[in-house]
Amino acid sequence: MTFPVVGMVGGGQLARMTHEAGIPLGIKFKLLSDTPQDSAAQVVSEVVVGDYRDLDTLRAFARGCDVITFDHEHVPTAHLRALEADGVPVRPGPDALVHAQDKGVMRAKLDAIGVPCPRHRIVSDPEDAARFAAEVSGGGAQSLDEGRWPGDGSGGFPVVLKTVRGGYDGKGVWVVRSSKEAEEPFRAGVPVLAEEKVDFARELAANIVRSPHGQAVAYPVVESIQVDGVCDTVIAPAPGLDPELAGHAQELALRIGQELGVVGHLAVELFETADGRILVNELAMRPHNSGHWTQDGAITSQFANHVRAVLDLPLGDPRPRARWTVMANVLGGDYPDMYSAYLHCMARDPQLKIHMYGKDVKPGRKVGHVNTYGDDLAEVRERAAHAAGYLRGTITE
Repeated sequence: MTFPVVGMVGGGQLARMTHEAGIPLGIKFKLLSDTPQDSAAQVVSEVVVGDYRDLDTLRAFARGCDVITFDHEHVPTAHLRALEADGVPVRPGPDALVHAQDKGVMRAKLDAIGVPCPRHRIVSDPEDAARFAAEVSGGGAQSLDEGRWPGDGSGGFPVVLKTVRGGYDGKGVWVVRSSKEAEEPFRAGVPVLAEEKVDFARELAANIVRSPHGQAVAYPVVESIQVDGVCDTVIAPAPGLDPELAGHAQELALRIGQELGVVGHLAVELFETADGRILVNELAMRPHNSGHWTQDGAITSQFANHVRAVLDLPLGDPRPRARWTVMANVLGGDYPDMYSAYLHCMARDPQLKIHMYGKDVKPGRKVGHVNTYGDDLAEVRERAAHAAGYLRGTITE
């Protein structure tokens, strides 16, 4: 028996780290990348440079692959259906992936299966966005039990507007305070989803992995700290989270994965409200920034379990290795020579785990992350923040 070939569409850091997880298993990877310089293209031996939006390119790439998976959700849904019709296993399949591709489709499905979400609807123009703001001015979040909007006096402008396709890391998302401010999202020429601006206490993420035969595992629920719309720090597990609410979040993520037929990794981004509820913010059907801590902090990483899932291998243990693990993203700054910072970071913290993506350093760009772990949360957070800051150049001692 020969080892299978996993076809990965997308050449970013998620593909790079998924490939790394497959190496100990002898799994072969074939990559469809935008350029030879992309993060994963630097390390995968078989790279096809091409446009994932072109069906003929996708079909040619799929030849010789035992399964197709992704490091982003941007492949046209119709192209994925065509691959399936050709007999190519696509995981997650288009019927599942469309819920991560199209926020309008996602919200409609989550409503249908009774998942609590912020209030929302598709709006047609800035005036319609203003009408939506007026509609939410008397209520809070959707009641899962009663199927209505309880009036808690919140809502109205500001509201959140999102293009239904293509957004990530804060792109394609606007917080608007008037119908005049609402004009920009409509210039993209795609449908716009309006959502109430939730007064949340913090952001959480529930990460699960499912295989084709229905086996599923759930990682501890984490706290995700955003800065300017970009994930800055992830704490695993989420500190101070009520165990019952944590279990509810894991069960919710597992149910969403089952209802949508997800195969592979699913990240469910959540709002925790001040009154102790959780609302679903976004879905991602691929390895996710909120799961990077698992590389060093879990028995089986999100990347290794994603590989296992798409190949329908038994899934690995998701339990944490340490009491606390903290992931901090390394963003590009004004000091491109990050390698010179290794001496300080590694000498200061021999337990530090550095993961760099091979990207050119640009201000604000994700170029890597660090993981720290231990028994004292304050100490673990400080170590992660110091290392990420020193690599970026914002900390110099």
